[in-house]
Amino acid sequence: MTIYPAIDLFEGKAVRLKRGDYERMTVYSDDPPGVARGFRAQGAVAVHVVDLQGARDGSPVNFDTIERIVEEFGQFVQVGGGIRAADTVEKYLSIGVKRVILGTAAVSAPGFLKEMIRAFGDAIAVSVDIKDGCAAIAGWTQASSTDALEFCDTVAELGVRTLICTDISKDGMLGGTNMELYATLREKLPINIIASGGITTLDEIASLSERGIDGAILGRSIYTGSIKLPEAIMAARKGAQK
Repeated sequence: MTIYPAIDLFEGKAVRLKRGDYERMTVYSDDPPGVARGFRAQGAVAVHVVDLQGARDGSPVNFDTIERIVEEFGQFVQVGGGIRAADTVEKYLSIGVKRVILGTAAVSAPGFLKEMIRAFGDAIAVSVDIKDGCAAIAGWTQASSTDALEFCDTVAELGVRTLICTDISKDGMLGGTNMELYATLREKLPINIIASGGITTLDEIASLSERGIDGAILGRSIYTGSIKLPEAIMAARKGAQK
């Protein structure tokens, strides 16, 4: 299982939200590329980057910062947030981003999702953020009427190979993740599953890995130091060996 330390961007800074609430934002660094460099030094082979302004407003805002993160990190970078046009996908891939994540566009414009899968294949992932059982959109600020688990089935049928799933109620709260949700998704879907939201302990990381989850995104836990990144990477490896 791959550990993805998260870098959420707002106004060029690395931040974290609580339960997707933009009014509950903590700024952790004025130097996101430096944060990425630090993650690499601790053994990370991949990072998860989200343009929170882009997700909320509908178009990327922090492109220049993301380009610098890609340069500084030098390994696998996946990016999401406000990506709702083909030229945006192409622009990110052209600077070395390895995987582009569609969220709102995947829910509200399934035709666009199909087009992107045809054009870019495995370089396209879908993020489903669950709010009250439905897929949230617009940077978590709105709940759609789309049942989240049904949506997961649909994107798998369309050919998406990687699904990132976040239980918004858990995100940023350091209260534990939704293990039942990921067990259900692993049982239902023959695609790569990346867990996100509330992962708090090394035991949770090991358990996710044992259950066949392909990746785990860590945010507030590594910024506060409640989980040490090298220990998280080791826990994921040990879980996969059981």
